[in-house]
Amino acid sequence: MAEFDLNKSTTTDFTNQVPDFIMAAKALDVDNDSGETFYYFENAVTDLGYYANDPIVFSAANGLSTWAFSLGWTSDPATVAEFEHFTGRGNDTFETIMWNHEVMKLVIGDAFMEIIWNKAKDIILNLVPISPERVKQVSESGRIKRYEVWDGSEWKTVKVEDMYHTSNKRIGDQIHGTSQIAAIRKTIDARQEAEDDERVIKHRDKAIGIMKYKTNNTGKINFANAAVEKAVKNGEMIGVPDETVDFEAFPVKSSEDRQNWIQSRENHTYATLGVPRNMITSDGTSEVGGINGHLIFEVTAGKEALDEEKAIWNQMARKIKFTRPPTLAPKTQENNEKNTGLTSIQQGEAEPKLNR
Repeated sequence: MAEFDLNKSTTTDFTNQVPDFIMAAKALDVDNDSGETFYYFENAVTDLGYYANDPIVFSAANGLSTWAFSLGWTSDPATVAEFEHFTGRGNDTFETIMWNHEVMKLVIGDAFMEIIWNKAKDIILNLVPISPERVKQVSESGRIKRYEVWDGSEWKTVKVEDMYHTSNKRIGDQIHGTSQIAAIRKTIDARQEAEDDERVIKHRDKAIGIMKYKTNNTGKINFANAAVEKAVKNGEMIGVPDETVDFEAFPVKSSEDRQNWIQSRENHTYATLGVPRNMITSDGTSEVGGINGHLIFEVTAGKEALDEEKAIWNQMARKIKFTRPPTLAPKTQENNEKNTGLTSIQQGEAEPKLNR
């Protein structure tokens, strides 16, 4: 007989099973106390893998670079004459060179281009992109001293004045930039895993389900299974004698939760890369959301362009102005003034109304 004595109730001990979450510590890579410090971009290949194989990272990084550096540029006539003749690796333009540079900076944290000079005439002949995994940065006492580039057989020294180098969100006395991917690798992995799981589930939808045969004969069951498998694969009908088999559908959960999880990971990736989703696609975007996303993105894309303008001046002594994305701020203000009844606080609404 059951005992109904509450004094004998127990609780589950989660003390050891669920440890407290502890955020991983982060120490910055800094110069040695004495002598030269060598820094290799050893995570470049991994980060490039995330960029090349993940469609959201690929789309966001490309989108930000396109908005910041593919809308044109202006400069004084002498600089225009130089930069319009840049060919990069042979078939580039200045716009594609800078687009490439921005993508590498976002993905790896640092981006490099060798500056080809005619130093006698103080003319820049070309900018040649160099992938960071082939670069060794040498610094001393908190300053970059030189670069060494692997050419396939040996390390080639490149002077500081001959390398155009920019870093993404370098903090403290760190000796390199920060990859935008570093903070969201777990998010990307989680979404990729979820998409793989969803693909398996969707593929399983082709199957009929669980077949309950009214026989224990292994040969007959295997023969029937083969016929069912072939019919499902080819999208054909299958006929069986009456009352020889019962069909039971697979237990299936709604895909809504799984789809919401995947979409939340997508949105988180876009947000961490600094690109509102609606700047890449208008899917699921309202008019107000699209306008607000554009206004936010104007600052992000503008900052990337401004940083490169200043870096070009500091490292190459050339002034240039990249064309900014079209702003919606004046239009937003105009719409606000025209729709005061909908968007602005009216005088009557500003007066307190007390219920007595």
